[in-house]
Amino acid sequence: MSTAINLGGPEDDERLLSLMARYHEECGLDYDDEHRARVAAPLLEGSPLGAVWLIGPQRAPLGYVLVTFGWSVRLGGMIGWVEEVFIRPSVRSRGIGTEVLHAIAVSLGPAGIQALQVRVDGDERLARFCKRVGFAQTDDQRVMTDLLS
Repeated sequence: MSTAINLGGPEDDERLLSLMARYHEECGLDYDDEHRARVAAPLLEGSPLGAVWLIGPQRAPLGYVLVTFGWSVRLGGMIGWVEEVFIRPSVRSRGIGTEVLHAIAVSLGPAGIQALQVRVDGDERLARFCKRVGFAQTDDQRVMTDLLS
């Protein structure tokens, strides 16, 4: 693999939060710095519920991938949800995302992860990217949420 990926740790918080802010702004997501810090900190500290990989040089990453983990009866065990993928606009369309998601999938397989999933929510560009990476369309499912707090 030519694009380095590094599992994020506590020392990466400022770099990750800056990239997350850019991603959230680009997507029109109304998250503030407090929200970003609250969701990223446990993952950077080694929570078994997810992980963050920084893409490229550790001091000046090109982007990140955030994956959370859960259990699936249908898929027979632990699965990963690709929650966020961001690559700086200046280096997009060079195959970095494909390469990085493939590397993450390869590394998670031996750890017992049965599948990676991503919600595309009608985003055709994202759907095309995911298909190139190796994701396949499954039954059209709706996700419903009951906020507990």
